[in-house]
Amino acid sequence: MADRITFKRIIKLLAISAKMDLIWLLRDTRFALAGISADMISNISTVSGVFLIASRFGGIGGMSTDEVLFMMAYSTLITGIFIIFGSGNNIHISRIIGRGQLEHLFIQPLPLGVQLSTNGFTPFTGGSNFIVGIVLMAIAVGRLELQISFLWIVSLMAYLLTTVTIIIARSYLVSSMTFYAPVAAEEISSTAIDGTWLISTFPLSGMPVFIQIPLLTVLPEGLMAWFPALSLLGRPPLGLTGYYPMLYALLISLAASFIFRKGLRYYVQKGSNRYLPYGFRR
Repeated sequence: MADRITFKRIIKLLAISAKMDLIWLLRDTRFALAGISADMISNISTVSGVFLIASRFGGIGGMSTDEVLFMMAYSTLITGIFIIFGSGNNIHISRIIGRGQLEHLFIQPLPLGVQLSTNGFTPFTGGSNFIVGIVLMAIAVGRLELQISFLWIVSLMAYLLTTVTIIIARSYLVSSMTFYAPVAAEEISSTAIDGTWLISTFPLSGMPVFIQIPLLTVLPEGLMAWFPALSLLGRPPLGLTGYYPMLYALLISLAASFIFRKGLRYYVQKGSNRYLPYGFRR
């Protein structure tokens, strides 16, 4: 019964966030459309840059031009999902911690996890990249003449969920440093996430193994688009199983959960220096 109530509450909170997003779109349409256009142009420019390189050289590292397009479509879908659900700094969690704003969440009559999972839901102003990703995916699938089945669609959704899980877990893992150094680490999640996008949009095919392996283990950039795209095309790289991203997501989630909870306990005991006389944001 409690789980059912929590689920209903999450749906209601998401609906409230969606309503607020729609109100902003209708109230300040010009500014909202400018922001939407900027996001689309930024993402399309990143995708088109890699795609044009692949077109010029007939592919990249053994991946054909259409396969690179498929990978870019997957990356755009991830970007779209990230923007739709992470526009409220709930994924850039170090900002909330560093600014001493967790206390604002503590006084709310909702569990912290529920608030973070529903904060910043923007389906109207943040859904443009997701739509572009769907269009690019349809084009890439058509050009590759893939046989789409129900199982393949389920696999696509599973990989998307896995990739988003890795992004969130990594953000919360590095953001745990903010509990101990709120000034220095306030933007550490942004640095980690932005750095991921810069590398993950380029195919790793053809690169030396000593570059590929670190980007699939120590750093998960290869799991953002390259590995899932090849797995969906039926050939996971380096002889690894297609379930490797799921295993990685599980391990990094467990590590992030343990370290984040430990940092949160420290934060609850020590508080934030924002509210002290020498606080940097008093």
